[in-house]
Amino acid sequence: MRGFFCTNFAAMEKQEKVMLGLRLATDPRWVNIVEKNISEILTDHAWCEQKAASNAISTIVRFPEHEDLVEELTKISLEEMEHFGMVHAKIKERGLQLGFERKDPYVRDLAKFIKTGGSRPQQLVESLLFAAMIEARSCERFRILSEEMEDEDLREFYRELMISEANHYTTFITFARKYGEGVDVDKRWQEFLDFEGALMENYGKKETIHG
Repeated sequence: MRGFFCTNFAAMEKQEKVMLGLRLATDPRWVNIVEKNISEILTDHAWCEQKAASNAISTIVRFPEHEDLVEELTKISLEEMEHFGMVHAKIKERGLQLGFERKDPYVRDLAKFIKTGGSRPQQLVESLLFAAMIEARSCERFRILSEEMEDEDLREFYRELMISEANHYTTFITFARKYGEGVDVDKRWQEFLDFEGALMENYGKKETIHG
């Protein structure tokens, strides 16, 4: 298969491990699955953007005391909904329809790793690292789509969104470190990466952004 035998896969995997810290790279053969059902990947992607916006808003509601955090998450929530509109436009361009909201088993499983209780800084760190983890994996998936899809228009589309996801990931990590008083944020992030790496053993087999 074209993607699986990509000669620079090892180099890309190494670069991603350095930048994002992901423990397990997505098998490029995932793109072959995606390309068989463009309608499904676009619908799933659209709803992923909506959920990301909702998560940013939820974090604002829970932690309104940090003015700079509120301002940045407001920008992210608006940008995520802008992305929702962009994906919807791609769906319409192809004569397709936005399907009903999809469940996201990956996010559901990742959420099980969030520690509950503790101090407000601990709760905030858990929320921000959870969001950062999703953004990191989405960034990696968008990179693969931007390099491996046959559809040139979608390759360009996902290259643009990949940059945005990387910026969101950096924002969440930065605020976790800034407001994680009494929390070893870097250690907790490594734990998130370890858990997510093991989790990804079960994914990469469906035509969804995290599937």
